[in-house]
Amino acid sequence: MNKSFLKFLTDFGPLAIFFFYYYDNNKDLSVAIPPLIVATLISLIIVWIFEKKIPPMPLISGILITFFGGLTIYFKDPVFIYIKPTIINILFALVLLFGKYFSKEPILKRIIGNSILISDLGWEILNKRWIIFFFGLALLNEIIWRTQSEEFWVNFKVWGMLPITIIFTAFQIGLINKYKTNE
Repeated sequence: MNKSFLKFLTDFGPLAIFFFYYYDNNKDLSVAIPPLIVATLISLIIVWIFEKKIPPMPLISGILITFFGGLTIYFKDPVFIYIKPTIINILFALVLLFGKYFSKEPILKRIIGNSILISDLGWEILNKRWIIFFFGLALLNEIIWRTQSEEFWVNFKVWGMLPITIIFTAFQIGLINKYKTNE
């Protein structure tokens, strides 16, 4: 199986299943969350079978989806699933922020350093930008779920966060080009 197709399928398959069950069942989170949890766990198993490892980000996300989705179902309270993106983004920001105390180089460089060749100063700036971005995305999620309808939040989660992340990433190309090295 093509590796990029597998990544796409395991990343977006559970989300598509969630979206289908949410809209096919009168916008009911309690119906959409169990298939999301099952699809997420299946996608992690598929990644394990083909890759013989599960990357940290999908693993953490899968654990949090299962945990917060389970809390939402058990307590019949959607607030748990609403705060999951906030917690994930804060965790990512904190890992990048405090990673420098556990490593000589920015954690971001350790995660994606082989695919981007930039100077140490470039990595420092890029790391700081991602820290701010993750904290900003967490704050935005909090504002959305606290002030908008559930349906708006679901659509924002699916159709808002990904484009925001893609646009933010695209804006980093100038920084990457400025600090590019030939190592």
